[in-house]
Amino acid sequence: MSEMFTLFIMASALGMDAFSVALGMGMLGLRLRQIFHIGVTIGLFHVLMPLLGMVTGKLLSNYFGMIATYIGGGLLLIIGLQMVMATFKSDEDERLMQPIGLGLILFALSVSLDSFSAGLSFGILGAKTALTVIMIGFVSMVLSWVGLMIGSRFHKYIGTYGELLGGFILIGFGLKLIL
Repeated sequence: MSEMFTLFIMASALGMDAFSVALGMGMLGLRLRQIFHIGVTIGLFHVLMPLLGMVTGKLLSNYFGMIATYIGGGLLLIIGLQMVMATFKSDEDERLMQPIGLGLILFALSVSLDSFSAGLSFGILGAKTALTVIMIGFVSMVLSWVGLMIGSRFHKYIGTYGELLGGFILIGFGLKLIL
């Protein structure tokens, strides 16, 4: 039972990163269907990335931990900059990163790269693989939904400035990971 509680705390910590970033993405004024798909995608990536990390952790050292963090920070920085630039373009301008297709995959990848690093540690420590990745994925999915919903509701009150604020939030998290 204490292992389950410990995994829940770790999953919550990893999911809070997804929550915070989803809060910024939610300010795009997303619909419920989009929020559902984004949350599920983030949850799936939070299953795959720690699973890959655990397998890698069992085979290699912690060498990839910092590289994954830098890549995640760079992706968040790029997405955030794109969101900020999009607020200064007319509505007819097509956005580079929408939370659909490739944009959604890059977004989910960027918020789940820290789970890869955590998976490295779990793999080295010999944690139970299935329980660990399912817990991380489920908690991250739920926290992403909550962040997206709050961001979406907040967007209605501040309009276009919400996307600008969301972009700055993503830039901030990207810089935090890089530095």
